[in-house]
Amino acid sequence: MGIAISNWRLARAVSDEGQLGVVSGTAIDSVHSRILQDGDAGGLLRGVYKKFPFQEIAQRVIERWFTPGGKPADAPYRPVPAFTDRPDKSLRELTTLSCFGEVALAKGDNPKAAVGINLLDKIRIPQLPSLYGAMLAGVDYVLMGAGIPRHVPGVLDKFADGQPATVKFDVEGGEEAECTFDPSEFLGCPAPKLKRPKFLAIITSATLALSLARKASGKVDGFVVETAIAGGHNAPPRGPLQLDATGQPVYGARDVPELDKIAAIGLPFWIGGGCASAAKLAAARAAGAAGIQVGTAFACCEESGMAATLRRKLIALAKSGAVRVFTDPFASPTGFPFKVTQVEGTLSEKKVYAQRKRICDLGYLRTAFKRPDGTLGFRCASEPTEDYIRKGGNREDAEKRVCLCNGLLAAAGLAQIRKSNLVGNVERGIESMIATAGDSLSDIVRFLKNGADSYSARDVLQELLSPFTMPSGEPLPALA
Repeated sequence: MGIAISNWRLARAVSDEGQLGVVSGTAIDSVHSRILQDGDAGGLLRGVYKKFPFQEIAQRVIERWFTPGGKPADAPYRPVPAFTDRPDKSLRELTTLSCFGEVALAKGDNPKAAVGINLLDKIRIPQLPSLYGAMLAGVDYVLMGAGIPRHVPGVLDKFADGQPATVKFDVEGGEEAECTFDPSEFLGCPAPKLKRPKFLAIITSATLALSLARKASGKVDGFVVETAIAGGHNAPPRGPLQLDATGQPVYGARDVPELDKIAAIGLPFWIGGGCASAAKLAAARAAGAAGIQVGTAFACCEESGMAATLRRKLIALAKSGAVRVFTDPFASPTGFPFKVTQVEGTLSEKKVYAQRKRICDLGYLRTAFKRPDGTLGFRCASEPTEDYIRKGGNREDAEKRVCLCNGLLAAAGLAQIRKSNLVGNVERGIESMIATAGDSLSDIVRFLKNGADSYSARDVLQELLSPFTMPSGEPLPALA
């Protein structure tokens, strides 16, 4: 769920209720580095880092990023270097430790807690240290979509055995490059054997599910079937892109997942997208699903990592009936449609978008290209347009693109500060937020009790599960 929205607090709240809590691993290195630079209130990160089995790595990360008492409020965060095919060891250490810490915090002291980590296949290069860090913390599930993650089961197998793993990533022009993570080299000692987490591929069609089940590099343990009304990135519609009168992609009958064919594969699956109700859970199970994936309802609950100001705005919009979620076909640098919630003062407003000076200083959604000298370069469709063109990009591909990396970090209360060429909030130079949610955002009012203005993860689960008495040992009915 975005960047740091499905954080360890939310995942723990869900897992403590007997369901599968899922933390977001996207940009987790920047998330943890910024929390450390803010002074790590309560010492939570430094406390969980003490559980990391290789303390020299943990101490190096703390020494590099922790600011006692926190940085000045008007000072910018020191940026985390962007990943390349040859990432610096300190970056791999930060990423590995951050994923370890997020999963370990989500698990807490509950030996029965089921915790997963979600990663985007579009962001390939950080995957290896991210997965390894999560596995060191005993993560139970890995979920991945926004691509075709055939390679991931094999990576999990190798890491569980203490062996090196390699991931390939696309280079524009039809070529591929690769990067390798060797646990023994990284740790400076023989790598331990680890528990192999289950792998759930996030898919939108029976065709992709069958392909992954047959051709993945190892065992696929199940699927999350997302429909086009789910939040965040959506799969593009099949066939030529057509837009409706409002400028949103048109999805048709070919884009409806064939649940009977997915069920016939014989692996458990969960359905995501507008499913946060007891009736939808019952319908999902009647269709053969193990349960449902819930995102939007949890994103707006008290335990989520969403900035409180933004959460209050979304709830107020839902209560007034004025909420609007726009499926933007151009916002994301990935080229995938992206759900943008229309909220005053965020990048969904044209005037706010126009005020922001384009910059790409995080680079998670960059793509690789080959320079004339044969070396790899990286470009992002949301970076300054002339820089993008100079690197071989097309001007039209850069139009209307939004810096999701900075906008989503801001939505989690971790906005970058700019001292020159002020952006976003012009008076203070703070990066503006971008909010994403599913089309069912207006439905969150169901979880507000007795006129309240907020609700908890437990409130959501009680409403979803109250009609059910789950027999012991059945598959987990809900994911967050």
